[in-house]
Amino acid sequence: MSTDRDASARDASAHDRAAAGSFRVGTSGWRYRSWRGDFYPTGLVQRAELTYLAERMPTVELNGSFYSLQRPQSYLRWRAAVPDDFVFAVKGSRYISHMLRLRDARAALANFFSSGLLALGPTLGPILWQLPERQRFEPDVLASFLDVLPRTTHEALALAREHDERMTGRTWLEDDVDRPLRYAIEPRSESFADPAARRLLDEHGVALTVADTAGRWPQFEPGTAAFVYVRLHGAAELYASGYTAEELALWAHRCRHWARTGGADERDVFVYFDNDARGYAPHDALALTRLLREAL
Repeated sequence: MSTDRDASARDASAHDRAAAGSFRVGTSGWRYRSWRGDFYPTGLVQRAELTYLAERMPTVELNGSFYSLQRPQSYLRWRAAVPDDFVFAVKGSRYISHMLRLRDARAALANFFSSGLLALGPTLGPILWQLPERQRFEPDVLASFLDVLPRTTHEALALAREHDERMTGRTWLEDDVDRPLRYAIEPRSESFADPAARRLLDEHGVALTVADTAGRWPQFEPGTAAFVYVRLHGAAELYASGYTAEELALWAHRCRHWARTGGADERDVFVYFDNDARGYAPHDALALTRLLREAL
């Protein structure tokens, strides 16, 4: 890694985290071997990696929830490792998005919400549904799925109590303050360019994810949801290439534009770097944060 990128990790501070205002920039996941001895100092124990990251950026995307249902103890441990103002974006279960393909999802959603998400409390941020490329826009299917999504944590708790017997003994069925829930969908089929798809998402206040995927999948513009969700998987090589200074400046410009197009209030903009294979993600996240801070 270059000297400039090494310095970006060393120079990050709590001021960097707070100064971004309505912008929250982080990474997709945090546990990567290639980050050790680079973004993470040599000798940093693995259990301290999330805390180290959270001292330098204000958000991270939880990936494990996509592959399998996590346990409440894990969510509690993650929450305890970060500051109170930190935000976890949570990837929705691939069983729902890839196996059920959003159909008849109520029972699976009950299990998902009972698995411990609510234990994150105020650190629970947007919930992302990443769709497979084969998942085409089907108006009735998408509408039915969006209708069943709980809109607040109390609604999520009520749904979670419908969990099936497989979740017995591994649920979290508590919630203190009723908080709104926010959702983003990342489609990978060109069929979602249909204006009807955007209208449906806008009607439900669900963000259409802006994804940079080295040209592999379509890149959509965000809709009118109250926040913007961006995933940067790599401009030149999927999951692997770093972003140039010029590319980061362009993304900073776009983020500032999207924040200002939210009507009377500025929209929150969440950005997650998923170009983690060679360790670029955390350095690019810190560099973009600095660009956004400098524009304030």
